[in-house]
Amino acid sequence: MNRRLLLGSALALPALAARAQQPGWPDRPVTIVEGYPPGGVTDLASRAVAEPMSRQLGQPVVVENRPGAATSVAATYGARARPDGYTLVMGTTTLAINQTLQPNLTPKDPGKELDPVGMVFRTPFILHVNPALPVRNTAELIAYCKANPGKVLFGSPGTGSVSHLALEMFRARAGVDIVHVPYRGGAPAALDLRQGRVHAVFQAIQEAKTTLSDGGTRGLAVTASAPIPGFPELPPIAEILPGFEVFFWQGLFAPAGTPAPVVARAAAALRAATSDPALRARMAEQGVELVSGDAAMLRAALADDTRRWGDVIREGNIRLE
Repeated sequence: MNRRLLLGSALALPALAARAQQPGWPDRPVTIVEGYPPGGVTDLASRAVAEPMSRQLGQPVVVENRPGAATSVAATYGARARPDGYTLVMGTTTLAINQTLQPNLTPKDPGKELDPVGMVFRTPFILHVNPALPVRNTAELIAYCKANPGKVLFGSPGTGSVSHLALEMFRARAGVDIVHVPYRGGAPAALDLRQGRVHAVFQAIQEAKTTLSDGGTRGLAVTASAPIPGFPELPPIAEILPGFEVFFWQGLFAPAGTPAPVVARAAAALRAATSDPALRARMAEQGVELVSGDAAMLRAALADDTRRWGDVIREGNIRLE
């Protein structure tokens, strides 16, 4: 009898050890801090993945909006939170941009102060123009800009936005003299594009699709390296300007030092959410393509964009007014 008990105990030890190594996380609600106000695309995506993540983790996953300072308020809050997995933060491309454009903001080094969990979505931009502009493709736009230096107005949602930096990249790569007209948000920029007060705008798909579908603006090209679903007729700008590629991304981060098993479980829950066919279809209708990217993909996106947009900002001598 004793020998059987000892043998059974010995066989059970590996299973008990493995169970002991599993974190008890989460045993209470998890908060995702969002850097934008409610109702926008990033907030929509955060809430969309929070629901299926809740089911995967067996605990509520709630979204808390902390907008301000170009998402620095939310990112700083997340970076300074206790690294126990109960506070996560949705970061975006602004984490990369802020390091050069607003180096006084925190976190000063998101790559070290935040641990990537996984990518949520990436969206390219559409270059579209007012229909009155006599151009129908990127080559014709470049030729028109060169024939009319300082007269073609490009709108953007604001200085330092990805849309603005895309036009600065376009200015440098194409060698054209264009004028930047910053607005307070994408909606007024799109309205003035439709009404002809500005001539062109780089705009995310979900923001551009309304005016494109009703003919209020004319699409010329996309900033992806290949045509995109929904707009297969629009060629990549990279066909004319090799290497021209611009995306806005959103990804989930944890405070640096969060235990690896916790990050891994959060990542698995996020992948399950972003891989769900019904959710992907629902978000695609909003112009958002969910990406089941891992931590490595998010880490690379942050590093690549920090370098890319840092170069654009320095070369263009871009400063916030």
